[in-house]
Amino acid sequence: IQISMADKVKEVAVEEADRLKTLTSDAARSGAYLYPLRGIAYFLSHRSLWKPLTSKLVPTMTLGLGVTTFMFFFTYLPQAAVMTFTSGPLAAISAGLLVLSESSTILTLLSKTFLIDDALVDTFDGVLLSKNSTDLVSEGRQIQAGGDPIAKLGKLVKKPFAKFTPKAIIRYVIYLPLNFIPVVGTVVFILLQGKRAGPAAHTRYYQLKRWNKAQQEKHIEHYRGAYTGFGVAAVLLEIVPLASILFAFTNTVGAALWAADIEKQHITKEGTASKLREQAKSAE
Repeated sequence: IQISMADKVKEVAVEEADRLKTLTSDAARSGAYLYPLRGIAYFLSHRSLWKPLTSKLVPTMTLGLGVTTFMFFFTYLPQAAVMTFTSGPLAAISAGLLVLSESSTILTLLSKTFLIDDALVDTFDGVLLSKNSTDLVSEGRQIQAGGDPIAKLGKLVKKPFAKFTPKAIIRYVIYLPLNFIPVVGTVVFILLQGKRAGPAAHTRYYQLKRWNKAQQEKHIEHYRGAYTGFGVAAVLLEIVPLASILFAFTNTVGAALWAADIEKQHITKEGTASKLREQAKSAE
């Protein structure tokens, strides 16, 4: 029985390793991991997109100070003690960096839920307007006259982002101990977080497309590797201490740029298919 159990564990491990290898390969080939970086460049070069962020700076900075102070006061020493066994003399520094990273993640989760959700929606829609996806944006909000994409955003027809649920925090807490395993544990932690964060970045896109759950899952499965690549890159940016909120906005810009490119691909395919049908009819 022990031998068969060991073989079973080995078999499962090999299957998971193969699945991870395929997922990583798909993510690398997709190039979707570049969209968070493109989001940074696009955000910095389009000043109108700064408006949603600047309107939320004071409350998010205040929340960030509170979260970081709380985390250092209550979690630094326990984590430093545990990391003494894994990091040795570097435990104090490693624990400090880990607490800063944790604070950034918690700040992002809380801010997206209570402070900046509307601002992120405006940013996403504004980017789509700047990429001439007006018809798509009009499915979720009114479009008005204005000088720049953000000024054109009217009243929301539907509220896209789900309000706070404990699942994100619970999932984060469950995965957190992985960080105590040097290198490998942190890599797995980032990968698991990224696998979830990728599809979540397009929540607004799914709503604008009016997709039901089955349609969303089909789309996500088709782009599984790409979403994981995007999610990992986005998570790596959002755990950067003191800059997580900025990167939450630039990641949203990147997600919107990707959505606009997906729409262009669909339009091109539909247009090509339509032409082929017309040619077939004329041939008849």
